[in-house]
Amino acid sequence: MKVVLQKSGPAKVEIENKVHGEIKSGIVLLIGVTHDDTEKDIEYLVEKISNLRIFESEGKYFEKSIIEVGEEILAISQFTLYASCRKGRRPDFIEAAKPEVAKPLYDKFIEKLKEKGIKVQTGVFGADMQVHLVNQGPITLIIDSKLN
Repeated sequence: MKVVLQKSGPAKVEIENKVHGEIKSGIVLLIGVTHDDTEKDIEYLVEKISNLRIFESEGKYFEKSIIEVGEEILAISQFTLYASCRKGRRPDFIEAAKPEVAKPLYDKFIEKLKEKGIKVQTGVFGADMQVHLVNQGPITLIIDSKLN
C-alpha cells in the first residue's frame, strides 16, 4: 500500500457537488492499493500514520501525533498512486489492484484507523471526487508499506 499524507487545515471531499466527508483540520490521506497488499501492510501504515509526529506543540514542530492532538483524518482511495508513466504518454495502471481486491483492504484500513480512536471521514471508493484542502506547512509525505 502507498499513502500520500498531507497535514491539512479545513478539508472536504465532494461528490456530484455534495460534501461527502469533511474535517476541520488534521490529515488528508490518499490511499493506493496494489496486488500483493495484505493486512500486514494495513497494520504497518495504521501504526505509522497514527503515531507519526507531524504536529507542533509549544512552538516546536514535529512533536506530536494525530492521536495526541485529537485531530481528524480525511481518507480518499486513489488508485492512480500506482500509475506508471515510464512508457508512452498515457499512464499505465497495471500495478493498481482491481476494485474487488482494493476495496476490502481500503475499508479495513479505515476501520483500523477508527479503532485507534481517530475520527475518520472518507470519500466513496471508485467515485469521481473533488478533494479540497489547505495544506499546512506544507507537509506532504509519501509512505509505502513495501519500503519499510
